[in-house]
Amino acid sequence: MSALKPGRIAVIGSNMVDLVTYVARMPVRGETVEAPSFEMGHGGKGANQAVAAAQLGASVMMVTKVGDDMFADNTIRNLAGFGVDTRYVGRVAGRSSGVAPIMVEPSGENSILIVKGANNDLSPADIEAAADDLKQCDLILLQLEVPLETVYAAIAFGKRHGVKTLLNPAPAVPEINVDKIRDVTFLVPNETELAILSGMPVETEAQIERAARFLLAKGISTVIVTMGARGAMLVSPEQVRLIAPVKVKPVDTTGAGDAFVGAFARFFAGGMELGPALDKAVHYAADSITRRGTQKAYASLADFEAFCRTAG
Repeated sequence: MSALKPGRIAVIGSNMVDLVTYVARMPVRGETVEAPSFEMGHGGKGANQAVAAAQLGASVMMVTKVGDDMFADNTIRNLAGFGVDTRYVGRVAGRSSGVAPIMVEPSGENSILIVKGANNDLSPADIEAAADDLKQCDLILLQLEVPLETVYAAIAFGKRHGVKTLLNPAPAVPEINVDKIRDVTFLVPNETELAILSGMPVETEAQIERAARFLLAKGISTVIVTMGARGAMLVSPEQVRLIAPVKVKPVDTTGAGDAFVGAFARFFAGGMELGPALDKAVHYAADSITRRGTQKAYASLADFEAFCRTAG
């Protein structure tokens, strides 16, 4: 792995401050329940993916927006601390930064609320402002915690300038226009997001494949479905491939999908073939859920190499 080139990755997307409460069980409506512990950390799908890729050795720049509150400076400092280029992190006066209250059960499963805040102000104009640097990238990563028009503009930008793009359609929204994302190089939904995008059942692997093929018929070139403990599935016109899961004891599944995307981006942009890059991504996501938190749970390249040696 160490022989790979760094790869130049841009993330056009969200940042959040994670407000994580570890619960013995989820409260029902109207109920007050005492929780054992609370932690505050940095998250947001865009920032998570940027940090994961940077941790593994990629050269990463981020195009995002923060508010003018107490969280903004910490967010910028955190990204820079992981080696992410923050020149295109803008501040929005009179806005809160994005926050994500999260509740985590003993099983590691979680429930998340999202307050987008300044992330809602990320616009196509911000893409144009960063255009010269974006054109130099090997891969642009996108998610849906920012305005759809910005996502559409980024995909069109990539198509126009020959830069590969990856859309993680999370959190999935029914109003997304599939015609406007058909030029994305990779679409990476989980099962729930695939069901929303396709309108089809995704209970079995056969159903997942059919739903992914429905999106291929709409013009999308490659669909990569993350399936949690079942691994992942690659569906393209040329092949259907299952990427085997890695058995671990989950502690906190928050951010596992972002770990997958960031790791895949790093290895693919670094020159690895599609199949091996996906295998590394499944391993990295599995490793991430063995620790609490999101970004702080993402392993460095050296630690990840050690995990891969023991996980097989």
